[in-house]
Amino acid sequence: MRHIKLTLKGYLVTGLLIWLPLAITFWVLNLIVGTLDQTLNLLPREWQPQQVFGFTVPGLGVVLAVLILLGTGMLAANVFGQRLVRLWHAILSRTPVVKTIYNSVKQVSDTLLSDSGQAFRQALLVRFPHQDAWTVAFQTGTPSRQISAAIGEDELVSVYVPTTPNPTSGYFIIVPRRDTRELDMSVDEALKYVISMGVVAPPPKAR
Repeated sequence: MRHIKLTLKGYLVTGLLIWLPLAITFWVLNLIVGTLDQTLNLLPREWQPQQVFGFTVPGLGVVLAVLILLGTGMLAANVFGQRLVRLWHAILSRTPVVKTIYNSVKQVSDTLLSDSGQAFRQALLVRFPHQDAWTVAFQTGTPSRQISAAIGEDELVSVYVPTTPNPTSGYFIIVPRRDTRELDMSVDEALKYVISMGVVAPPPKAR
């Protein structure tokens, strides 16, 4: 009887390990697609899928978002488009209240998405939350000279310490570079390691 219970438990765990990643993946994709489909409500009523086709078309919001992004990128690639972008940037950068939000978000997005940026380019080990513990973090930049002078350290690094299993929240800390250790793993491997709470370890590197 005990053997049967152990066998059934093994089957249940195996089935859970197969279906759980699939269920979470489809749930996240459904959330993204559903959110983007809501943007179709911004179209004139006569252009909405319910009016054109007579029924809802799932995923049409994703197609629309991709087309808008491609069109914007292609427009900004020519001289006329660059002038429009500069004009748009100048207007938003001078509008009270709006300029604070816009400039902050633009600076962060430029840093994160730029090929020359150093944000999230290196996985590190840092001492956190105390000196006797280590955790995985990501280098986000180098503090300004003002911060370095205030701390009294020349070699400082800005790092983001993600929480687990949700890495979208975490802590921004500034630490001496000597208190960090560079990891021989990609950012994706480090994120998987954090999300899995250390269960999914990166494969050993070939020497």
